[in-house]
Formats: sequence, C-alpha cells, structure tokens
Amino acid sequence: MSLERALLQRLAAGPVSGDVLAREYGLSRAAVWKRIEALRAAGLGIEARAGRGYTLAEPLDLLDADVIRDGLTADATALLGALGVAWTLDSTNSELLRQPLPARGAAVLLAERQTGGRGRRGRDWASPLATNLYLSVALGFDGGLARLGGLSLVAGVCVAEAVAALGVPARLKWPNDLVVEGSDGLQKLGGLLIEGGGEHAGPVRAVIGIGINVAMPAAAGAAIGQAWTDLRRLGVATPVRNTLAAGVISRLLPALDAFAREGLAPFLPRYSTFDALRDMAVDIHDGGRVTTGIALGIAADGALRVRTDAGERGLHAGEVSLRRRAHG
Repeated sequence: MSLERALLQRLAAGPVSGDVLAREYGLSRAAVWKRIEALRAAGLGIEARAGRGYTLAEPLDLLDADVIRDGLTADATALLGALGVAWTLDSTNSELLRQPLPARGAAVLLAERQTGGRGRRGRDWASPLATNLYLSVALGFDGGLARLGGLSLVAGVCVAEAVAALGVPARLKWPNDLVVEGSDGLQKLGGLLIEGGGEHAGPVRAVIGIGINVAMPAAAGAAIGQAWTDLRRLGVATPVRNTLAAGVISRLLPALDAFAREGLAPFLPRYSTFDALRDMAVDIHDGGRVTTGIALGIAADGALRVRTDAGERGLHAGEVSLRRRAHG
C-alpha cells in the first residue's frame, strides 16, 4: 500500500494530529506536513484544526478491487480476465497497451490518479487523485481494424446506462463524449478513448479508456477548457465510485462480447435513446473549414449522418470535430 493511500485511510478514520501521524508512519513532523500538502495539491480537501489535527473535508471515496468485483453481475464476472486498481499511472490506457492480454477474458484497470490522462486528438484529460473514475478495458477482436470504429459507440451506451442508473440524465455526443444538458448547452460529464492496433483483416487488440467526472476538485476543473459537470454537481451522493465502476464493467463486458458476435447493429437503437445530436443543427470543423448541417443519427457503420446543403454526408470519428449549435 502506498504511503499516500495509508495516510488518507488514517485521516478518514477521524481527526489525527501531525505528531501521531509522524509516530505511526516513522516520519518527521515536517515530512508529514509535506505529505499533507502534496495531497492538498492533488485536489483533496484536508483541514487542519487546532487541538484536533488533520481531518478530511469530505468523505473518502477510494477504489477497492474486491468491492468492485463483488458488485459485478455474473455475466460480467464470467467475461473478466483480470481486474486491478493502481494508485498512480501515466494513463490506464497506456498501461494496458504495454501489458499482454489475459489468456482469456478482458483486462480491466482503474487508477486513482493519472499523470498523463488524455482524451481525443491528444488533449489532456484532467485526472486528479481519488475523485473521478479512470477505467480502461483491453481485449482482442477478430475481423480487422474496421471493427474498432463502433467500439466507442458501444462503450458509450454502456457508460450512459450506468450513469442513468444513478439517476443522472446522461446523453451521448458523437463520437465519444458523455454529456448532460445544461442551461448553457451541453456539459461534458465524461469521455471515451479507443486505442489499439492489429491486422487490417485479422486479430485486433483494443483498449477502451473511460473517464467520468465524479467529484472534480475546483482547481482541476478551472483548467478544463470547455463546459463540464460532475456527478456531485448533479446531485449524486458519494461514495459512489466503486458502485459506478461495477455498473460500467457489468454492462460493458457483456456488450463487448455481443459486439464481437453480432457487430454494431443491436446497439444502434440503444444509442439513439441517448443521442444528444439527433435532429440538431451542428457545425462540422474539418481543418480550417466549417460546414453546417442537421444530425440525422448513426449509420450502420457507426458514422454520423449529417444533412448539409450539398446532401447527406457520413462523418467518421477521427476525421472531423463536431459542435452542436447553441440555438440549433
């Protein structure tokens, strides 16, 4: 167990003085203070009260692999090859790309913090300590690289359904954003990143990265360059991360198994119930050019159908950037 995790669990048990922490962990008072400051810098609220010592400002919500496993459905458990929780990683996707696939089933990896979390098109993904959900799934597919195109849609459906089970009206913005409708338009609640590789028409290794904002610290949120929200702002009580992780995995592993057998078609009706763009005006950013159109839903190959002045166009993830018009 890392010293950071041990300190947090000790603080979660109730107020404790710096002297007691120093004795229990074999540290100097100055070293304890530095550790506490590092945890504060990571976004955790730790208060210092005269006569009582250090205490957490909010209940601790640490991930626990055993609790997550216990929360899985039988179907998901049967499809799980490995499940781990790391304290700090560059990114859960990167770590799974470095590891071999399990002999059977899918590998699932979560982390309390990512130092190099990333989103689509190489953008940074805010990944502060012990506050949000960072989860990746790795597995193999047959059928070539073209199969990867539908994975973000399938995973998006599962994530939206897991969040909806918490009472949050989540929606999906093609190709890989989890959003909610706010007073100023769509607010980002989470996102997905699909990575991998393989043969053009043979076996493929896919890693599906999922990030969901649960209780974003204010300092980390201030650095996000778009409208966002988190589950706490939407009224979901903490602790909830283990429950959410189990809900996502329980939906995702059976869905990926079905996708491997049946393709994208069975998921299109499920996606349409969460589609935040359907029948809305959108701006298509393609290099330096912007085209306006009306989103018509998802095509059989996972492309977004858009009606423009030049006719209907199918957009594929990775080719363009898309924004919903505020008054579309």
